[in-house]
Amino acid sequence: MLDMDKGTDYCQYSGHRDLPEVDSYDVTVAEDLGEIQLIKIEKRKYWYLDDWYLRYITVKTPIGDYLEFPCYRWITDEKEIVLRNGAAKLPRDDKIQILKQHRRRELEDRQKMYRWKEWHPGFPLSIDAHSHSDLPRDIQFDNEKGVDFILNYSKAMENLYVNRFMHMFQSSWSDFADFEKIFVRISNTISEYVMQHWKEDFMFGYQFLNGCNPVMIKRCTEIPKKFPVTTEMVECSLERNLTLEEEIKKGNVFIVDYELLDGIDANKTDPCTIQYLTAPICLLYKNLENKIVPIAIQLSQASGPDNPIFLPSDSTYDWLMAKIWVRSSDFHVHQTVTHLLRTHLVSEVFSIAMFRQLPSVHPFFKLLVPHMRFTIAINTKAREQLICECGLFDKANATGGGGHVQMVQRAMKELTYNSLCFPEAIKAKGMDSQEDIPYYFYRDDGIKVWEAIRSFVEEVIGIYYESDEVVSEDVELQAFIKDVYVYGMKGNKTSGFPKTIKTREKLSEYLTVVIFTASGQHAAVNFGQYDWCSWIPNSPPTMRCPPPTEKGTVTIEKIVETLPDRGRSCWHLGAVWALSQFQENELFLGTYPDEHFTERPVKLAMEKFRKKLDEIVSFISERNKNKKLPYYYFSPDRIPNSVAV
Repeated sequence: MLDMDKGTDYCQYSGHRDLPEVDSYDVTVAEDLGEIQLIKIEKRKYWYLDDWYLRYITVKTPIGDYLEFPCYRWITDEKEIVLRNGAAKLPRDDKIQILKQHRRRELEDRQKMYRWKEWHPGFPLSIDAHSHSDLPRDIQFDNEKGVDFILNYSKAMENLYVNRFMHMFQSSWSDFADFEKIFVRISNTISEYVMQHWKEDFMFGYQFLNGCNPVMIKRCTEIPKKFPVTTEMVECSLERNLTLEEEIKKGNVFIVDYELLDGIDANKTDPCTIQYLTAPICLLYKNLENKIVPIAIQLSQASGPDNPIFLPSDSTYDWLMAKIWVRSSDFHVHQTVTHLLRTHLVSEVFSIAMFRQLPSVHPFFKLLVPHMRFTIAINTKAREQLICECGLFDKANATGGGGHVQMVQRAMKELTYNSLCFPEAIKAKGMDSQEDIPYYFYRDDGIKVWEAIRSFVEEVIGIYYESDEVVSEDVELQAFIKDVYVYGMKGNKTSGFPKTIKTREKLSEYLTVVIFTASGQHAAVNFGQYDWCSWIPNSPPTMRCPPPTEKGTVTIEKIVETLPDRGRSCWHLGAVWALSQFQENELFLGTYPDEHFTERPVKLAMEKFRKKLDEIVSFISERNKNKKLPYYYFSPDRIPNSVAV
């Protein structure tokens, strides 16, 4: 006797995939069917919107064995799905022709559905879909309203009680305290601390280490010619009785350069408000308390008499204005490069290549698919509503109206594979020494998460690939790697993305990059946006006056006049609030409710992975106790599996 238990989640009309109505069916077959290779599921269409989400089929054989046939896909219209046993198999493992054909046909069908398209010249290629509804059903959001940017931003402003200001464009705030009218309603520990201390140099410097864009700071090995800072200029900031050159040799000087913004067009979509961008350079110093503080700021790239170097010894408002310009520039690079390009768009490349080249029976499809959940969907919604022409990005950001497109195009030329390898990226910036830079929690926690992911990946690789030769001969894996390089990265040799992978060691690094980028890295640069950017003067999304060209001219009135108006402030606040929220029924790192893997060794590796992640959670929680500025963005219980917001 053959018992078939068909576990299904729910009809499309029943609400939410993660809160399903579950139906199970027992099917008994009288005759002996022999060894089951494939199961075909057909659905007849009986009424409107009767799509079904099939989780799995369990087959009980006459001798009492159980076979799992994972599905985790939608069955739509009058279509059929053919399923294989859940045991992961490499191409070499399939000896029977029917299994080889199934493998090939699945990829042929997927390649018709998941097509590459160039959204803008110079961008990584993305999915060929004009709107969310054009996407394959399996990768759409369950509830599209839940990720409607326009609806979510408006709802956020309503919840924040700032919607009365949202149409007040061109209306300036009275002073810094006036910004509290849109801030104080939902203050939290970090954002409140930022509001209280944002003017202070230590807070300015701390954000380069542990704010929402902790990827810009580098150890300075020499002062650039375009930024002619001298010892005489900064000697009142140096605490070790050394010259600036000696401090640099000691490793105590750091630099942040926003050269990428030089020449980017500012937003011109509102003729009533002229908006401005600049490309500052900032020099920072590690003082005797091991705090990183700013010691010199130049607001444009080319040195000259109309581009002074601002110093802590200048007037209070001159120095404050210079820091505000740096914070605004940092916001733009964070949003467009650190966040959009280097997590969202890169993860979409990995996701499309995975669907096109790895069949569902491949171990790496099973490994990666939880980390691709909703990524293509969220990016499609962003292209539809957020970063498109006349999209929401244009409303409040100085890089709207096309500047953000120019930034991605420039940043793509500098995007490298090594820069996505977390330990290598930290080391390349000279920021790897815990002894020299003790409070760089982004680095410390990121390394822990990276190593946990890599250990897990190495275990999975060891289960299916007994040698480097097996890696080289896996044609599907090599096609996946090639798709990422040729289409996603457009065959750019300088990117350093591999065209092929021949060793298990390199493969473990590559798959760690894929998972880490989609999970840990995205969490680290996304979910702190409300914490660090909700106090508008600390992260202005636009500036309404040009940067000062001489010292001694800045007043408090000039600063307020330069900062965003009431309307843009509200749209900005709604945006950073909405972007900082987890998805409903979020799945966090190491949580795999869909059992794509059925083999015991992989399940044991998952348990070991989760145990390691729990240890990291405990470590971070203990370290954060009694901290006024806790750092928790890399805590695994706050890291979603995928880029989905």
